[in-house]
Amino acid sequence: PKILLFSLPLMASGILQLLFNAADIVVVGRYTGNEALAAVGSTSALINLLVNLFIGLSVGVNVMVAKYYGAKREQDIHETVHTAVLVAVLAGVVLTVIGVLASEPLLQLMGTPDDVIDQSVLYMRIYFTGMPAFMVYNFGASALRAVGDTRRPMQFLTIAGIINVILNVITVLYFNLGVAGVAIATSVSQYVSAIFVVLSLVKTESCLHLDVRHMRIHGDKMLAILKVGLPAGLQSLVFSISNVVIQSSVNSFGSAVMAGSAASNNVEGFIYTSMNAVVQSAMAFTGQNIGARKFQRIGDIVRKSILLQMIIAGSMAVIGCAFSEQLISIYAKGDAESIAWGVSRLRIISGTYFIMGISDVAVGVMRGMGNSTVPMAISIFGICVLRIVWIYTVFAAYRTFEMLVVSYPISWIVTLIAQYICYGIVKRRTIAAMQSGEKSI
Repeated sequence: PKILLFSLPLMASGILQLLFNAADIVVVGRYTGNEALAAVGSTSALINLLVNLFIGLSVGVNVMVAKYYGAKREQDIHETVHTAVLVAVLAGVVLTVIGVLASEPLLQLMGTPDDVIDQSVLYMRIYFTGMPAFMVYNFGASALRAVGDTRRPMQFLTIAGIINVILNVITVLYFNLGVAGVAIATSVSQYVSAIFVVLSLVKTESCLHLDVRHMRIHGDKMLAILKVGLPAGLQSLVFSISNVVIQSSVNSFGSAVMAGSAASNNVEGFIYTSMNAVVQSAMAFTGQNIGARKFQRIGDIVRKSILLQMIIAGSMAVIGCAFSEQLISIYAKGDAESIAWGVSRLRIISGTYFIMGISDVAVGVMRGMGNSTVPMAISIFGICVLRIVWIYTVFAAYRTFEMLVVSYPISWIVTLIAQYICYGIVKRRTIAAMQSGEKSI
């Protein structure tokens, strides 16, 4: 029950954050056209490629705050929070510069069609102006969640999400700004959520209190965050590279397939977010119990988390397969070809997503124990390398859209087996090292 109660607000928060992009895609798809839908949807893989390395660092924030919280080390929490917020601001500024300058050449490198690329570039450049806020929200929310506060991040995203939808309608329907309008709406909503997170940290009297005047990077805390967060970020980065390669292959089929794939990808995001909430809960619970040296609870965390993943994935699979056409039609209004391609992808992915969810439980628990390197290495090979090999071998020989999509469940199966073998090894070694006093928090 504790994992479930912790996970539900995380699910809601993740779904609300996804709605930022979903609202963009729905509005442009229904009121601007499928070329605009393809333009916005095709940027997701590239945006994730540029952002995920820095977002991985927020995993380090979550794990370290959770460990210090379990060990009741308030000064360490205080220093970690101040370090995290300053790093978030700096990372956001760097990403803004990269996104504005590199979006066009990178989209060209991906083979984005001529009828889509101008709108894609415009969307990305405006979207990346919200990166400082995006980073601050994610780092601040990670700290709040590490101590069990999952409700306030959800509330902040609810407010920001409502603002995003309202601005989407105003900028697209009344000012005819198209993809620029939805990008502006998303960027503004990100600043709203960031302001709320900062205010909550400033006003709290707990160990998470933030004094903006005293923000600085504490070297030991930065190293601790990097130890866990950098491998997680690198894993996401390489994962995104494989998705960029896949998106480039999708682009080769034309704008109709791009639009259908973008719509399906957005629906899939809701499944992933729901299951990822359980992973984040498992990571936070593991971190707190490692800090408190209650090692016997780790196995129970894994079992209960897997059970929740099966329930969530099973429910989502039924919905995704039974109502695939209706779900894709929300995005690609009236375009039978785009809808058909989207349905084809969604049925394959939603029916097999449970494999990835179970695999990610092991990843979250290993990170909670302070080991990010092992799951990173496994994911890089099992997901990223395997998918790229698949594209240049099997897909090259049997060049169909379905054969491209099948690379996802194939890579998940291989990764799941490897992750659980390594989870058992990491668990035994971590507990043995901490019991013998060789490993400190």
